[in-house]
Amino acid sequence: MSVKRKAPQKVDVICQHSVDGTIIPLRVRMTDEDGQRQIFNIKEYLDVSHKGTYMTPDGVYVTDRNLVFECKIVVLNTVRRITLYYAPSMTYWTMTSE
Repeated sequence: MSVKRKAPQKVDVICQHSVDGTIIPLRVRMTDEDGQRQIFNIKEYLDVSHKGTYMTPDGVYVTDRNLVFECKIVVLNTVRRITLYYAPSMTYWTMTSE
């Protein structure tokens, strides 16, 4: 049985920019189902950017110019996997979750 993922939602991402140009996502801020703003620290991340042009399993179209991070956050004492996407041409971050 496959799990249907939600459509990508816009989120705020707080990042660290290293001297070599590397971007490290630190926190994500999103609006929950009740309309409340929630902030989550990113516990782990993997940069999976620059793999060419493809459609992700989440239904997000990605090119070589997009930044893509697979991350883990803790929500109510449960580790959740999220994927963060940033397209420079659109100047905002989106997120999908399992």
